[in-house]
Amino acid sequence: MAPKIIAGILLIAFSSLLTAQSSTQPPPEGESSSKDTQIDLSPPPGDRVQHPDSTMPDDDTTEMQLWDPHKALKHIEVGDFYFKKGNYRAAQSRYREALKWKSNDALATYRLAESLEKLQEESEARKYYETYLKILPNGELAQQAKDAIERIGKQGKSEAKR
Repeated sequence: MAPKIIAGILLIAFSSLLTAQSSTQPPPEGESSSKDTQIDLSPPPGDRVQHPDSTMPDDDTTEMQLWDPHKALKHIEVGDFYFKKGNYRAAQSRYREALKWKSNDALATYRLAESLEKLQEESEARKYYETYLKILPNGELAQQAKDAIERIGKQGKSEAKR
């Protein structure tokens, strides 16, 4: 007799569950059930004028950018390993990867500039040294960045005389 009672209770519970689900209507197309909790993520008016060097896209794209400082740090560490071994191409690849995960990382920017200079890509190296100085104008590597920019400028002038 107990199995019949259990089966009856399960049947009643299952039918009430189906009734409850059918009475709950989904929200209309294009509407969210959590409409009251949505947050406006658009930038404030005039933000692009006040911050011309920001990394926000020019169109109305509101997608989030990649950001993971732990992955960036790991790529910098691996880049440093390659740099010390003299594999500057692999190092600059890792520093670029770090900048994908943390776009304004000063250390990755400086180290990328160093590796590009070692690869004799002076114009791009200069750009990244200058970017480092924009990020940390008084940072611990600022003087080395300024010296590198001056050194690259002198190399360019001496090559132009040849």
